[in-house]
Amino acid sequence: MSKFGDLKKFDLNLIKFLNRVSMPALQISLGTIFIWFGVLKVFGNSPANDLITKTVYWFDPDVFIPILGIWEATIGICLLFPSFIRLGLFLLALQMPGTFLPLVLLPEVCFQSFPFDLTLEGQYIVKNLVLIGAAMVVGGRLTPLVEKN
Repeated sequence: MSKFGDLKKFDLNLIKFLNRVSMPALQISLGTIFIWFGVLKVFGNSPANDLITKTVYWFDPDVFIPILGIWEATIGICLLFPSFIRLGLFLLALQMPGTFLPLVLLPEVCFQSFPFDLTLEGQYIVKNLVLIGAAMVVGGRLTPLVEKN
């Protein structure tokens, strides 16, 4: 077999392997992130607590942040169990727009200079685009619901 043939065989095997493990890996990583970040909020240890407090100043942070943490942990748990993925994606879709509020309400905290020079807080927020994209991939691979007769 030629070197190119060996490369093609390796490539095909790698693609087959990735097709087999990528969706479970994505679900587990998304679930883990949401559970981890959520639990940090529940116990008052999230580095985002100050940003959340400044952004949603109309809510008592001692009540709102733990509720948000429970919401996020619930998203994560749902993403780990196939029967609950749809619920998790729904909860994620409701939660995600709020994560971008600081970009609008607190631009001085999110940007060193608008629009490209993000602060650490701004980077923390913008990374949510990857979480949204990953959630879309998970949702796009669901089996459609069928009507039972």
